[in-house]
Amino acid sequence: MLTLSEENYLKAIYHLGKFGSQSVSTNAIAEQIQTKASSVTDMIKKLAEKDLVNYKKYQGATLTESGRLTAASVVRKHRLWEVFLVENLNFKWDEVHEVAEQLEHIKSEKLINQLDAFLDFPTHDPHGDPIPDKHGNIKKTDKELLASLKPSDECLCVGVKDSSKEFLNYLDKNEIALGTHFKVMSKEDFDESMTILINNETKSISKTVSNNLFVKVI
Repeated sequence: MLTLSEENYLKAIYHLGKFGSQSVSTNAIAEQIQTKASSVTDMIKKLAEKDLVNYKKYQGATLTESGRLTAASVVRKHRLWEVFLVENLNFKWDEVHEVAEQLEHIKSEKLINQLDAFLDFPTHDPHGDPIPDKHGNIKKTDKELLASLKPSDECLCVGVKDSSKEFLNYLDKNEIALGTHFKVMSKEDFDESMTILINNETKSISKTVSNNLFVKVI
């Protein structure tokens, strides 16, 4: 049985390595987990001994198939709990991450499968991130950053790149959520800020905001 720390390392490599398909440097892992690179190296060697990680000095780490499935399972639990908290316990989308961080380490497979069924098998969490199924598969969504759109383009908000409490609070204040309809009215050449139409109201948003909103063009 893996420790909480070992699961967190696998999850970090999974996220940083595009669902575990790419090699990730020890420095990137250290930054993600907020620890020393030397500590990362020690842990990676332990995970390699358990056949969860492939590691070569100076080449970074990749997940084995077993490691990928384990990481996907942790991510699945995290995102299912986020859905449950929002839909059933009236949590806001900026409140669920820290609680889900604790709940994601529950070991009962039966509990998680029944939670999935109870929620009617959601494919995305409250932030628009895809939820792996019990086999580790992810349903990919066609999406792009709002910043890439041109004037007159229309789209729906389908996710956020930045899921920090500060950014989600900003979106709440501006009445932006998953499913919100946008129309790009104009885009400034100087700073790439945008004027968008939301609910028949025009709003000005910065390049930082448009670079952190995933949309689907309609």
